[in-house]
Amino acid sequence: MNHLANSTSPYLLQHANNPVNWYPWGIEALQKAKDENKLILVSIGYSACHWCHVMEHESFEDEKVAAVMNEYFVCIKVDREERPDVDQIYMSAVQLMSGRGGWPLNCICLPDQRPIYGGTYFRKNEWTSLLFNLADFYKQKPEEAEEYAVRLTEGIQQYESVEFVKEQPDYTKDDLDAIINNWKKYFDKTEGGLGNAPKFPMPNNWQCLMRYAHLANDENVAGAVKLTLHKMAFGGIYDHIGGGFARYAVDGIWHVPHFEKMLYDNAQLVSLYAEAHTWRPDPLYEKVVDEIISFSLRELTSPKYGFYSALDADSEGKEGKFYIFTKDEIAEILGNEAELFCIYYHITNDGNWEEEESNVLFRKENDADLAEKLGLPVDMLLEKVAASRQKVFEARSHRVRPGLDNKILASWNGLMLKGLCDAYMAFNKTEYLEIALKNAGFILDNLINSSGRLSRVYASPRPSPKEREAVKVLSFGEDLGEARQGQATTAFLDDYANIADAFIALYEVTFDEQWLTQAKKLTDQAIKHYYDNENGIFFYTADDDEQLIARKSEIMDGVTPASNSVMARNLKKLGLLFDDDRYDAIADQLLRNIFPQITRYPSAYSNWVMLLLEQVFGTYEIAITGNNFDITRAEMEKNYIPNKIILGGKKGSLPLLQEKFGADTQIFICKDKTCGLPVLTVEAALKQIEDI
Repeated sequence: MNHLANSTSPYLLQHANNPVNWYPWGIEALQKAKDENKLILVSIGYSACHWCHVMEHESFEDEKVAAVMNEYFVCIKVDREERPDVDQIYMSAVQLMSGRGGWPLNCICLPDQRPIYGGTYFRKNEWTSLLFNLADFYKQKPEEAEEYAVRLTEGIQQYESVEFVKEQPDYTKDDLDAIINNWKKYFDKTEGGLGNAPKFPMPNNWQCLMRYAHLANDENVAGAVKLTLHKMAFGGIYDHIGGGFARYAVDGIWHVPHFEKMLYDNAQLVSLYAEAHTWRPDPLYEKVVDEIISFSLRELTSPKYGFYSALDADSEGKEGKFYIFTKDEIAEILGNEAELFCIYYHITNDGNWEEEESNVLFRKENDADLAEKLGLPVDMLLEKVAASRQKVFEARSHRVRPGLDNKILASWNGLMLKGLCDAYMAFNKTEYLEIALKNAGFILDNLINSSGRLSRVYASPRPSPKEREAVKVLSFGEDLGEARQGQATTAFLDDYANIADAFIALYEVTFDEQWLTQAKKLTDQAIKHYYDNENGIFFYTADDDEQLIARKSEIMDGVTPASNSVMARNLKKLGLLFDDDRYDAIADQLLRNIFPQITRYPSAYSNWVMLLLEQVFGTYEIAITGNNFDITRAEMEKNYIPNKIILGGKKGSLPLLQEKFGADTQIFICKDKTCGLPVLTVEAALKQIEDI
């Protein structure tokens, strides 16, 4: 074994038996590079990454390739999910050098960590050749290597930086329209989504566009949102047997997925489809939400109700093997019912995927049209398909499962907790709230220390044999259980932002002020340790964290919202809830700094646009007090009001609630620090909102 054997990361442990003399990122490896004046080879990936596995098999398991790596480099393996700060720096470097990025990410650095070359996946021969060339370049031309490192490091430090904007602009609907009109150019009006292949779900993009469509009464945008949600839910990117979405589709029609399933995608998609159901009710949306939550409970939930990170794309060394079926396999499982099932999910003898005769399940027709085509009542069609799905699910459960990455990450648990709150808000199912409360309890007990600081990673204790059999957790050797226990103490801005966001959402569905108090405490910690007063932006790393070659800020929204945009929206909500101008001032400064960037590339600033929507259209503060507040809250939530905060209960200490309590259940509608007269019905409250 190399130096990864005692790591807590499943990704690092996958490489523990490589002949490469891997080190984890840390003082030992970095000091060794300086002492021996060796180049550092930083290789970054994550456990569910298919091409990371491919490069490992081709290169890192090869004795000859390993010999070259060990001779000329200090080799460091990084799990990007545990150390996104390291990934952020070297991803910036590769993007500056090549204009593209991805994983595996491989960067060659000087002994002081400054990069001089990098890329993503390399075939074995080109990888070996590259390593020889770089080692020789450093030996023969160290001054040139130094010059290149200086220029590249300067670029990294400036990459995604923003200027401080002092003057407060007047945001208008015209600003929003300009942003959305540029965004519309990228809509795929036939298959949904943005652009061509590959296609990512990008839930924050579609949540933003859905809110704009509603507030601006734009049916063109509304149509694009509905088309995308429908196409994704029907496509092969969705697991029609077990629920949950894969990370992305490799094509432009959502048919063939990249099969890994990530917690962060599915958490946000719960939020998206739940909100969409409140906006434009559709049984498909409710079905998707329920199946994602069922999948997450079944396959991504620890005994303590922390959520695991991901399921691998591969099983038995093949991508997607767990999920695909031949028509003969379906016939063997279903017998006489097979033909209907194959029609429903487009399963053919020839197959519809790259592997001969294999099929990725997907849908095209809606149920009513297909039932009519087949001469069946809709209810009978759905009943038959549901029964067959259960049989296929049971048969699939006996296959070798994809590996589970059982890291529990604060940031992603925040996203899932928020998703559960949104699902409860939309459907009022008690079980969703119960799971949310258990997860919130796990976060309080395991991820927040006595000083109020977060830990990013809770490394699960080694699973029992029974748990291993149930979930087929990645196996790394029986002697590693002790080392896998414990917590990593470092946390990043997204951990604080997403947990605080989730706690605010949990307050809004319970009116239990302890969750707002926790959100406020985490936000105050983030301001103290991450906020840069001089430049009006949050750093991604804390002021007392390990100092890397650059201290970066995360401002662009991607597959997850940027930590700065989440913090800005949290601060705006907390400013309203606690009547605290300090929070408002920071949120306003953040948006001022980012606003000049948005129109140019709207899809990379979708969460910022949601904050801008609230600035332009305003935010309703809805207070519900009295004995039946919970019933009235649930009734109020049936109405789509995306630009609101909701608060209340039988008692409370928030400024807006003062002198608003009594036995009768009352609703107060407030906006811009002005409240209307209390009303007793949701209908009357909606009339007030309409008239403001």
